[in-house]
Amino acid sequence: MMASQPFPPNALRRAAQSFVLCILVLAAAAGGKAQVGVPFPQQLPGDENQEPTVFDRYPPKPSLAPVLTVSFSVLGFSEPGPYYLLRRHALVSLDFLDENRLLFTCQKPGLVARDAASNQQDREIRALVLALDDQKIEAQASWTVPDQSRYLWMLKDGHFLLRDSDGLEQGDATLKTEPSLRLPGRLLWIELNPAQTILIANSLEPGAAPQSAGEAGTSPGQAAVTTDPQSAGAPQTLVVRTMMRDSGKVIRTLRVPWAGQTRDWPANAEGYVEFAHTTGDQWTSILNLFFGRIRNVGRPRSTCLPLGTFVTETELLLSTCSMEGGGKLTAVSAANGAQLWQVKTATNETWPLVVAASGGGRLARETLLLMHPSDHYRHKKLMGAEDVMGQMVRVMDTANGKVEFEAPLEPMFDGGGNVAISPSGRRVAILNDKAIEVFNLP
Repeated sequence: MMASQPFPPNALRRAAQSFVLCILVLAAAAGGKAQVGVPFPQQLPGDENQEPTVFDRYPPKPSLAPVLTVSFSVLGFSEPGPYYLLRRHALVSLDFLDENRLLFTCQKPGLVARDAASNQQDREIRALVLALDDQKIEAQASWTVPDQSRYLWMLKDGHFLLRDSDGLEQGDATLKTEPSLRLPGRLLWIELNPAQTILIANSLEPGAAPQSAGEAGTSPGQAAVTTDPQSAGAPQTLVVRTMMRDSGKVIRTLRVPWAGQTRDWPANAEGYVEFAHTTGDQWTSILNLFFGRIRNVGRPRSTCLPLGTFVTETELLLSTCSMEGGGKLTAVSAANGAQLWQVKTATNETWPLVVAASGGGRLARETLLLMHPSDHYRHKKLMGAEDVMGQMVRVMDTANGKVEFEAPLEPMFDGGGNVAISPSGRRVAILNDKAIEVFNLP
């Protein structure tokens, strides 16, 4: 878990030392050597002549004064310690139910229960609804969720989807839930389009992936059967179902070999986006329409796999990177790939996460800031706590990319869940300085 003051130099050094010491002690106990950190993403050859971008400094405080501050102590929340840093676990979630109520959830402290049959680690989540007008807690609940991945997705009408061991539950402001989606296997992840009419569900299910070239998701010679490392050796396949959320009607099913991770499918009401690498730093963004056609929605240049997010039904946000570090954030039209706006991103940022207001007017983009530009780490295999300066968020106008607010995020939650935007886009809530801070935007 992360240190309570990870950003000032002395506290960051202490957190890094604690993190390293913890790993070394565990390694010594096991009689082996430990590598501290996580792998950097591999980069492809790119454009050596691209203009360098900026180096971001960690902001000392939010650019606006909060209109409301709720201490962690009021919420009964204890900050996680440094041994969770860089694992990208979903430890918290902060969301607006409406303009005046927040849903805050967090992992309960204590040992994590392990299911011996599936080797799956379930954990307990504490949830509460906070009224902003009087700072009173209106409802509380306790949930059991599987593994360490994201478990909560907000809906537009004050409801939410909760991923549990059985599939998806749907809940409301009372925190009462009822079954929403059940699948033959273990649900890993979901994607929703901005209008929330389409749901894409990734599930791990028994059996082999299709082997014939005519079946979706495979090609001649592709390995069909792989093993889930968290199962007892049974064959597993990743099943991706696209369905209408209101009726549950499945409009597309894709079966692919299990590769140890889920696949994210940025989607709008028309289709989902995939990135095809052509040569060097050249990519093609392809919108696969749900009814059989494809549409080219851009040719980004990037030395890493581009990241895509639909911030509205018609606007696709692309995040790319360059050989020098940094890159560009580009908004394009989902209709024809035309560029709407573009801004440069910093040379020392990594792991961007985007949260968009359901009304479509604003987005929040949070990143980890590294101590040096990314080219400093080009030949470094692992990234450790000592490489991280801090975490920050910027709120931008989706129409033009203008930054309207920025703030530090403390402690760091590299799995996300520490930033929320109200449905209208007029309010932002963050976890910072041992509290939930709420801001009114211009």
